[in-house]
Amino acid sequence: MIFAEKLKKERKEKGWSQEELAEKLYVSRQSVSKWENGQNYPSIEIIIKLSDLFGVTIDELLRSDGELTEKVIKDSRQLAYPRMKVFFEILFLIGLAMLLIKLGILGLNKFTSIEISLRGSFFWNFGPLFLMLGGGIISDALKKKYKKE
Repeated sequence: MIFAEKLKKERKEKGWSQEELAEKLYVSRQSVSKWENGQNYPSIEIIIKLSDLFGVTIDELLRSDGELTEKVIKDSRQLAYPRMKVFFEILFLIGLAMLLIKLGILGLNKFTSIEISLRGSFFWNFGPLFLMLGGGIISDALKKKYKKE
């Protein structure tokens, strides 16, 4: 039994109209209609809610339809990419902050009598460069991969 048939069967067993199910899921009646006609699939969050409402396992809902299973797998992969992308964007920003701190210290050294030494420090000389390049390149690669899938 495909997902659309399973959804319709479970809804009718509960004695709910499409409108009543839609209200319980906070979606439109048209969405429920499209799911029951096989024109569209719900998100994983909705599938979890359906599982709870009908008292069936998510496995029972997903295994009935290979196309839906593929959609859920694809959606879950896409959820992982933004988290990784944010991590590398933060690395980029740390590198930028380090660069601004270094430029501020160099400015203080040049225009005031304060003398703060940064010379010979591999960390201060190349750390911002590595963080900014690495974070920027990997973040961009993840963005392209996320869009492609």
